Amino acid sequence: MGPVGKPDPELHEETLVSLPLDARKMHTFEHIGSLAAVAQSFTPRKTRSRLLMSIYIVLIKAKINVLLPFGPLAVILHYLTGKQGWVFFFSLIGITPLAERLGYATEQLACYTGPTVGGLLNATFGNATEMIISIYALKNGMIRVVQQSLLGSILSNMLLVLGCAFFAGGVVHYSKDQTFNKEERQNEEDVDEEDVPEITLWEAVSWLAVLTIWISILSGYLVDAIQGASESWNMPVAFISVILLPIVGNAAEHASAIMFAMKDKLDITLGVAIGSSTQISMFLIPFCVVVGWSMGKQMDLNFRLFETATLFITVLVVTFMLQEGTANYFKGLMLILCYLIVAASFFVHIDPTSSDD
Repeated sequence: MGPVGKPDPELHEETLVSLPLDARKMHTFEHIGSLAAVAQSFTPRKTRSRLLMSIYIVLIKAKINVLLPFGPLAVILHYLTGKQGWVFFFSLIGITPLAERLGYATEQLACYTGPTVGGLLNATFGNATEMIISIYALKNGMIRVVQQSLLGSILSNMLLVLGCAFFAGGVVHYSKDQTFNKEERQNEEDVDEEDVPEITLWEAVSWLAVLTIWISILSGYLVDAIQGASESWNMPVAFISVILLPIVGNAAEHASAIMFAMKDKLDITLGVAIGSSTQISMFLIPFCVVVGWSMGKQMDLNFRLFETATLFITVLVVTFMLQEGTANYFKGLMLILCYLIVAASFFVHIDPTSSDD
């Protein structure tokens, strides 16, 4: 070392050259190791396991997926037997789990977006099944089927879905009346933990595309078999359109509304049931009018007197049930019975315009 307080120039030069070189080598080795770890995470084995896990979550995990084989069975029956009644029946059952899984994939995708985009996704894909069926019916010129099926979706959400949710929640919480529209309950919902997505963003997008395509295929067979099913079962087309077709599109709302009611979260239940009815009346019905106009079909909002009166009375009944801000199993049972009365009325009602389709 040189004079006191001054470092040796040779030692200082050696430190500046040799130590950064060693540190650079160590950094290079660490960088190579991190790249190897990233590459290892994308190995075919891990990709295959992730794909199998995604298939299990979407197509196997839910109990309603036991109905999935009925979809391919409907296609097979269409080409082998040509019996429209069975084709309609199996198509109806096969689309039901697909509609529920489509709602699940939409919720998973909404977890990766903001509230605005998530709300738009739920408004679009939440009623995608009814939208696809309506487009196929418009293409075939079945205007009354479109009008009655959309009306049936509104009635089903307001009476059947809400009634089953109230009944299930009332049975589980039989010792008290469930309440909703309370400020303290809204504050509790804000504190609830956020939903954690079970599948990745691109998996959700891929499943949305796959499920939408498969629903579109089955919807074609379903719509083509409506008239044949009506004749073979001796059942009015109005009953099939108002009662049977909405069961397919409301599968996701039905399951989620009952689940939230059993968890004593009636505000979410009301949002699901009444919100879906609002989406259909404010978005889907005008959308079908625009689509019919683009196809040259005379799709309009001219619902018949019997259908309008049924909707008006339904709104009055639901308003009467909700005005107290409480729910129990008896109110749910009353709503279910009202829906059964509506179903029976459409079964015996003679639609003079059904022959026009």
